[in-house]
Amino acid sequence: MIVYRQAAVAELSALKTLLWDQGPNEWNYLTEEGVEAEFKLIEEGSAIAMVAEDADNKQIIGFAVLIDGSVSPAYLAQYFDLHSLCFIGDVVVSQVYSGQDIATKLLELCLEQAKKKPVQVVLIERHEENLASAGMMRKAGFQVIDTFYDPEKRSSGSRKTAILAYKIASV
Repeated sequence: MIVYRQAAVAELSALKTLLWDQGPNEWNYLTEEGVEAEFKLIEEGSAIAMVAEDADNKQIIGFAVLIDGSVSPAYLAQYFDLHSLCFIGDVVVSQVYSGQDIATKLLELCLEQAKKKPVQVVLIERHEENLASAGMMRKAGFQVIDTFYDPEKRSSGSRKTAILAYKIASV
């Protein structure tokens, strides 16, 4: 059985290990500096990690990071005011558990958390040609709002980044 919850700060080392073990591929842009900065935001309370855990063996098998807009990447300000958004950073699920919609569920949990904040939109990015990410993001309700050539981050395929948005309904 898979259970979902917010990660504890004490689990961040295990999350990093999972990310470095399962995250790198031709589509993902992972740097030591970026990963460290993201995890520092979690430690400081400017981001949260939602985790998927295999309850049978008490092992974290995936996570997604929801980052407050005010500390999100500055380039996102061209789409929305940073104070009106959240950004989903890394999303990773162990390959052993792929195909079970765990990543989609983690995105949905991040969206639930974002709805508790005074934000209008949640943004996420992916390599334009990453079909697995495209599927999970579409299932969670994200829509592409921009695609651009991004050779500094993307070394394969079209070398384009897609920015996707999930608009939160006003109350």
